Order: sequence, then structure tokens, then C-alpha cells
Amino acid sequence: MKILNPALQADLNSGKPVKLNLGGGLRPLQDHYLLDLVDLPGVDVQANLNEPLDQLPNGSVDAIHCRHLLEHIDNLLPLLEEMHRVVRPGGVIDIRVPHFSNPYGYSDPTHVRFFGLYSFFYFAADQHQPKRKVPAFYSQCRFQVKQIHIRLMHATWFDKVVRSVLQPLINLSSGWQDWYERRLCRMFPANEIQYQIIPVGKVNQQSKAQAA
Repeated sequence: MKILNPALQADLNSGKPVKLNLGGGLRPLQDHYLLDLVDLPGVDVQANLNEPLDQLPNGSVDAIHCRHLLEHIDNLLPLLEEMHRVVRPGGVIDIRVPHFSNPYGYSDPTHVRFFGLYSFFYFAADQHQPKRKVPAFYSQCRFQVKQIHIRLMHATWFDKVVRSVLQPLINLSSGWQDWYERRLCRMFPANEIQYQIIPVGKVNQQSKAQAA
């Protein structure tokens, strides 16, 4: 990891919380420092997100935005743990990734995974999960999923008509989103799914051992 912008280093040194746009490339985001693998014009931090964010102090980040990035990451769990470490309590991580029903996503040879409704509930405590529970023992880090929004494909006029009717309905609640994934997503696929998650602490290893 290499900090290229002295303004970012100054903010970190002063303890001012910063906002990061991970993997933004040529898509800058206002008030966010841009982190990318390649030293492109406007990039503030050059970093490989499969490796630790070792120059970012604990709790130094106010918000993280990553758009169509996590599907390219081999070491996803370590990256989520790094996000958990650097984002201050109450800070928001905004994530957009391809939904598993997106047929075009499979053509990209750099995609290593897809995402669905329950993907980030695997890192949420039981009381922060929807009606259908999933196991959360893959990491000590815990997040609360504050919002999920599924965006349907709109490549053709028919897609756009379906999207205008179906998309508001399926995003009414996690129950409707579950119904969509089980019953309709192969017929009316989604382009992407957006999550807003916040770090909410870690599991106590001693408590886990006692529970076992």
C-alpha cells in the first residue's frame, strides 16, 4: 500500500476521519479519496486489496464506497476484516456488486464470486439477521446490514417495463427480496445488488469456545 496524496496523509496524521472510494479507477467520487491498484491520474492511494491496508490506522475511515469491486477480490474475508478495522463505529460501507442472476457477469474472467440477498448476513449477529438465518462463524468481525437494494436489468424496453413495476415491489422488504431470488430472478434477472453495512464489533473468542 502506498499513499500518493500528501493531503490524505495529513488527514490521517491529524486524526481526521476520511472517506475512501475503493477501486474507483476513472470514476472519482466527491469528498472521497480514491484507492486503486493502478497509479492512474487522480488516484490517492495505490494498493492491492488482496493485501492488508497497513497504512490506515484503526477507526480512521468515516465511509467506504466500492462499486463493482468485491467480485474481483480473491481474499474477500481478510478485506472485510480490514474494512471492519479501519472504519470507525457507525461508519457506513456502501457496496455494489453483480447479483448472481446477472447473466453477463459470468463472461468476465476476472470475476471470482457473485452475491445475493444473504451474502453479508454471514457476518451479522443472529439478532441482526432476517427471518431466514444463516451461519456467522466465518469471521470474528460483525457487521449490521442496514439496507439492501436489488436493481433489475434494463437492457431492453421490455426489461425497463418489468423493472418499473417489479423493482419497487421486491425492495419493499427482505421477505420480498427472498421471494424474488427463489421464484423470479432467473426469469427477470438483476443487474446488481447494493448493500449498506456498518461494523458493530467482534465476537469474543473465549465466549465462542465456552459456547462450543
